[in-house]
Amino acid sequence: MTRTYLVTPILCLLAMACSDGRSLSEQANDFGGRGGGPNTQLQPVTDLLDRSPPPPNPERNAYFGDLHVHTEYSFDAYNFGTTATPYDAYRYARGEAIQHPSGYEVQLRTPLDFYAVTDHAMFLGLVKEAADTSTEFSRYDVAQPIHNINAPDNLGTGSLIQRVGNFGNFVPDTLQGIQDGTIDGELATDVTRRAWLDTIEAADQFNDPGRFTTFVGYEYTTATDARGNLHRNVIFRGSDKLPAVPFSRLNSQNPEGLWDWMDSLREQGVESLAIPHNSNGSNGQMFKLVDWAGDPIDDTYSERRLRNEPLVEITQIKGTSDTHPLLSPNDEWADFEIYPLRVGTNLPSEPNGSYVRQALQLGMALEARGLKNPYQFGLVAASDTHVAASSDDEATFFSKAGILDGEALGRGSVPVGLLYGAVVRLLAPENLVEVEGRTYMAGGGFETWSAAGIAGVWAEENTREAIYDAFRRKETFATTGPRIKVRFFAGTDFAPGILQSGSLASQAYARGVAMGGELRTGGLAPTFLVWAAADPRGTPLQRLQVIKGYVQDGEPRERVFDVACSDGLSPDPATHRCPDNGASVDLATCAVSSGHGDAELLTRWQDPEYNPEIDAFYYVRALENPSCRWSTWDALRAGVAPRADLPRTLQERAWSSPIWVRRG
Repeated sequence: MTRTYLVTPILCLLAMACSDGRSLSEQANDFGGRGGGPNTQLQPVTDLLDRSPPPPNPERNAYFGDLHVHTEYSFDAYNFGTTATPYDAYRYARGEAIQHPSGYEVQLRTPLDFYAVTDHAMFLGLVKEAADTSTEFSRYDVAQPIHNINAPDNLGTGSLIQRVGNFGNFVPDTLQGIQDGTIDGELATDVTRRAWLDTIEAADQFNDPGRFTTFVGYEYTTATDARGNLHRNVIFRGSDKLPAVPFSRLNSQNPEGLWDWMDSLREQGVESLAIPHNSNGSNGQMFKLVDWAGDPIDDTYSERRLRNEPLVEITQIKGTSDTHPLLSPNDEWADFEIYPLRVGTNLPSEPNGSYVRQALQLGMALEARGLKNPYQFGLVAASDTHVAASSDDEATFFSKAGILDGEALGRGSVPVGLLYGAVVRLLAPENLVEVEGRTYMAGGGFETWSAAGIAGVWAEENTREAIYDAFRRKETFATTGPRIKVRFFAGTDFAPGILQSGSLASQAYARGVAMGGELRTGGLAPTFLVWAAADPRGTPLQRLQVIKGYVQDGEPRERVFDVACSDGLSPDPATHRCPDNGASVDLATCAVSSGHGDAELLTRWQDPEYNPEIDAFYYVRALENPSCRWSTWDALRAGVAPRADLPRTLQERAWSSPIWVRRG
């Protein structure tokens, strides 16, 4: 019966259409003429849909991105619930919402301009393979605890004990099995090869020159025998020609082996760079003055390191590596988001040799001895997310380690309930800490973690080639999450009126050097142009600072100068500090005070202590007004007081890459 009612109207329409004896095509030919004569036609639409990318800007644009992102192919990410793919990661970076392992959606407030998935090369894709019981690898004993670990009914906190055990056992047990022959190493390599090819495919699929840039990359994950972190992210300039399998800790524990591999690839036309991260957790090993063998650094070492590592990650979720209060006791802003542990442990990390500013000073000290400088690097920031999604906003912070810290309770920012606390105290009392009569989860230092950092570059256009070239010339900057823009130039020919000119950037490029560069003064005092613009959706700027490092009488030294103040204020000429601008935070609501701070700060500055006989480096630090830290936001949402031993507020910030000012 249904078919009859559908067919009958169609037959009637056909009969009506043919009632004048002409074919359907003949009637269609004069359809347009029924309203106004046989020759009436619609005028063609002449507007064009222009999909051309924006033209290159010779004065360069600021682009923001993340070069440190893990997905389901990383052993630790998958183990802690992440099933997001590299494809999901790129969708997230472009502004789409994706699913967090804890069950809620996450989405960026502002999409990014570039992104790189950098999964751990060691056993890439292997934990996912172990979890799938249909695979050959899943039959090994080492895979048994991981079977179906991310089944929908196994993503609660009740699975954490098993997952923590897997995290500690899978890699060493698999490595031991390969070494003693009980696990087929070629099978593991084949899994890695397939995951690597899929990573490349995802990057190429989402790369959209002029609009959104992806980079092929991975993480080289190594450490000293004492667990000093020596991790690097390797970023490739293009994707036409790439290694079949990435170099990993399985190939060498020594980062110098990575550099040799990168050099050999470069000889074959494959360009890449490595970015060290979490020097703060290296236990003094990241910026030593000796090589892996313990011999003093020589020029060959320095050239090789600088050729392969022109950038360093200064901040990310596992803390900030700018400096430490013990290293910079006269810097009032040094005690900022300090992560005190060696990565992946509860062991303290030695500050000496672990922080960026000191490394820049050590490089100058080597130069003073007539040696080459291995630490002449630029600065970027990143997330190190292990859920494919960068968590760069304090107000919506979801940390990085999947279900392990995806809720406030797990990251130690809100107290545990009596029943939950009693269970944990019975099973794992070391995972609890008492703070002023309240009980919190502990272990791993999650409470000291930070909202994600963001890398910034100045490039002519949003393409792999232009952005990678900015990495190479170190025209890069770093922020703690807000989209703060920073520019920094040095020269000896910047006239006083340059700030009022309509072509500040073009004149600065023509008459000086940009961040990441070297300026030879010829005996003249340098002048610096310092500019920052606040995130339009963030908190206003409070001040701009220039940080100077140099060597005098054989000793590394530093100075911090406030060079521009908000609200029409000026630095004190004696202390070189801005007056307090009165900005405050209402801790009951996390609302920031209005009417304080600036959207933009710009100045032309000269070092009042400049000595033409001493080489120095300078870099910019831009500080926002205070705002709530993520842990305070967590407490506010939970209706409890902020944890007493954590900072209530912080000052989000940005850093430029240094400029090295030299004699001659």
